[in-house]
Amino acid sequence: MKPHLLKIPKEDEHSFSVRYDIVSFFYNKWHYHPEIELVYIIEATGRQFIGDSIHHFKNNDLILIGANLPHLWRCDEKFLIKGSKLKVEAIIIHFLPECFGPGFFKLPENSSLLSLFQKAQMGVRVKEETGISVGNLMRKLVTARNSERIILLLQILHTIAESQQTKTICSEGLTFQYSALEAERLNTIYQYILNNFSKEISLEQIAKVAHLTPNGFCRYFKSRIKKTFSRFLIEVRIGHACKLLAESDKPVADICYECGFNNFSNFNRHFKHIARRTPLNHRKYYQEIRGMRMRLSES
Repeated sequence: MKPHLLKIPKEDEHSFSVRYDIVSFFYNKWHYHPEIELVYIIEATGRQFIGDSIHHFKNNDLILIGANLPHLWRCDEKFLIKGSKLKVEAIIIHFLPECFGPGFFKLPENSSLLSLFQKAQMGVRVKEETGISVGNLMRKLVTARNSERIILLLQILHTIAESQQTKTICSEGLTFQYSALEAERLNTIYQYILNNFSKEISLEQIAKVAHLTPNGFCRYFKSRIKKTFSRFLIEVRIGHACKLLAESDKPVADICYECGFNNFSNFNRHFKHIARRTPLNHRKYYQEIRGMRMRLSES
């Protein structure tokens, strides 16, 4: 999919950007930028699209996104409804590899950081204790001044680079070609799917949204997002089902139909293929995690 270029505002007095955002919702268009991005989500939930990957984001998630890797953050509907008083909270770092001078990250001592930037081209999810440590460092960076900013950014990157508690997000070798002229069409397609996935979306409907013939739309969508429209729609629906199973006590059958499936066996088959576990096992897994966190908080 061809996103549009987002220009990150530059800070004249700083070599890289750090923001502590408390806003109604994240920027929700499919976009890319030459800066490497590190996002620490303090308080927010929603869907996360990075390259060819679809996931749900939640509180305390920490994601490293490589230069020019397209992405989109779509907050849950509770943040988007008119009159909502909910706010998302996040710390975001943007920096160019040459921000500390040409060749700095190519120094022998920084070889692990250069490898991290290459890995970030697939997106990197930072987990467990490493995520907690990096999140704490990012909080310090928000108020840091002068050389302390540089020291903290390098410490953050070093912590991620040396950790085994990371996981790449996108398919290896994934490449995108960009065209600003297509940005509006592709964002219209994305937003239509996100707003209507719980209902039946025919090929004719989505092709009309894109102002293409059905056959033309199939070719167009596959060439941009690297998967078929039907596969993409199933992944969006299963992603929402995963969220509902983890966060609610709704019966699995109700969740099946709420996510746009009209056949329970079909839902189970797709769920096991994508989530690698049954719906009931998925719910049990998150119930155990919640129980463990409650025990830790009480101890």
